[in-house]
Amino acid sequence: MKKILNIALAGVLILGTTTSCEDYLEAPAKSTLDESKIFSVYTLAKGAVDGIKEPFGQTNSYRGRFLPNYGMNTDVEWNNNSNNPDDNYDLVKYNAKPNNDQMNTTNNAWAMMYSGIERANICIRGLRNYGDVENDENMAYLLGEALTLRAVYYADLVKSWGDVPARFEPITTETLYLPRSSRDVIYKQLLADLEEAATIVPWPNETSSTASVERVNKAFVKGLRARLALAAGGYSQYADGVRLSTDPELDRATMYGIALQECRDVIASGTARLETSFEDLWRKFNQDDVTAGGESLWEIPFATGRGRWLFTFAVRHLSKDKYTGQARGGQGGPLPFVFYDYAPNDSRRDVTCVPYQWKDVSPSEDIAQQEPTGLDQWMFGKYRYEWKNTRVTASNDDGTNFMYMRYAEILLMAAEAAYELEGPDAAKPYLKEIRQRAFDQADWPTQVDAYLGGLSGSAVFDAIVEEHKLELCGEMQRKQALIRWNLLKTKLDEAKQKMYDLRSQSGEYANVPSTLYYRLAENNETLEFYGLERGETDNKSGEYSDNIDWAVVDELDDEKIETIYVGNPDENQFWPIWQVFIDGSNGQLTNDLLN
Repeated sequence: MKKILNIALAGVLILGTTTSCEDYLEAPAKSTLDESKIFSVYTLAKGAVDGIKEPFGQTNSYRGRFLPNYGMNTDVEWNNNSNNPDDNYDLVKYNAKPNNDQMNTTNNAWAMMYSGIERANICIRGLRNYGDVENDENMAYLLGEALTLRAVYYADLVKSWGDVPARFEPITTETLYLPRSSRDVIYKQLLADLEEAATIVPWPNETSSTASVERVNKAFVKGLRARLALAAGGYSQYADGVRLSTDPELDRATMYGIALQECRDVIASGTARLETSFEDLWRKFNQDDVTAGGESLWEIPFATGRGRWLFTFAVRHLSKDKYTGQARGGQGGPLPFVFYDYAPNDSRRDVTCVPYQWKDVSPSEDIAQQEPTGLDQWMFGKYRYEWKNTRVTASNDDGTNFMYMRYAEILLMAAEAAYELEGPDAAKPYLKEIRQRAFDQADWPTQVDAYLGGLSGSAVFDAIVEEHKLELCGEMQRKQALIRWNLLKTKLDEAKQKMYDLRSQSGEYANVPSTLYYRLAENNETLEFYGLERGETDNKSGEYSDNIDWAVVDELDDEKIETIYVGNPDENQFWPIWQVFIDGSNGQLTNDLLN
């Protein structure tokens, strides 16, 4: 099994340390012999394919750098400390530089993604050559899984850096250094790969391999292909501005047609579904339930004591307490106005937007107690240590996966593509399913039927954009969607204005209270609020033990509002390639975008 781990040499290859790399690459006989042994035996081949996922868990890869930063800041979520001047925060403020001190390391996400790609390339070659994939369905599944995992890495490279080197074969001395390739070339390869993978990867729960959302399944493969088709057919930044691709093979109608068919295939399969309750969906996620066939389609798997998703984004705990052995969470949260953009009876609101944190009760580990945060420090309530089945004890890691895609996104993509190709009414059934889950059945006549019935023309597209915001807040999907809609700067400017209106209690936030009253509930743990809802403006100081200023200028200053973005978002849709990789590229890499 040790030979399988040698695939990790890809990470070294990318860094440009050529002496040892060339020695490794000049040993084809041994490499070929190892591949013939590994990829002709299922258990060995499975171990190699499982190894493709290993770079996800590296500290400076997805675990500690990519997931905490890509996807912030948008019109719905931000880093709660984005006014901090450190390089860490430039990553989310559209102001990153190639020498960013958080990212400019040789073991960072860029290198780890290419390490995963190289592992996938070797597995794909080995399985095609030695796996008898035409006759062995288990080996065929491994090939489909390898193709899909490679597509995940490339999807994240392209959305983060735009045009990147295209490596779809294992590295040789001739291909050690490559320039950036057009993202169009990469999109076309990924769409073809996923089309093939969908023919050999089973549906959720169709086989034992697809019984867990930690392994890829056909619903996810098709969903990822739909997401990539929408990105390829949408807007993005090029050297000459933000525009659509000029590649005729990626024309908008063709790409949206692919997305619509893939989404409809998933819907028709009946192998995935919305969870009945929005809160139950997130309780299930926090409890590490990875059973396939529900709403989660695929998750980046983190071992116990390895992933940092709650450590980064859960409702903040200021000390060890009865729910966690680590004091963290709260790095990001919803923008302050988002709570007020939900209807009060929308079940998604109180799950998504949390106005409290867990106070410092150190050194006790037997109690926990909430305290309010300020207006500018909302928490993502989808992620909670207190919803875990067991108390988290690791210093930095909680083992919680990252939910890469869920069924609600399938419905939203179907609505978007149907609107584009078939008109406004064709999009409404998909929005209806999303909204029916969001509201109690008693509210459907107003919040579902009348709401959708009152929409026509471009208002339906606006509703899709809004529903995407309310449904997926805190899941790091918004930025890429705003880019493909050519709405990134427009929506971020709207968000800034909403912040100013909120703190001045003007415009659509005129009836948001300026004082928040709170008290501990009888359980001596959770808080009860007055002044959180619109119109709750009575003086309740006699009934509530404490109060804080809420929607007032001092709680949301100009500097904090303006750090939603610093650089022009439409000129900084992508991160720069970090300097260490440019310096190690033998002159092949630059930070110039292709035309």
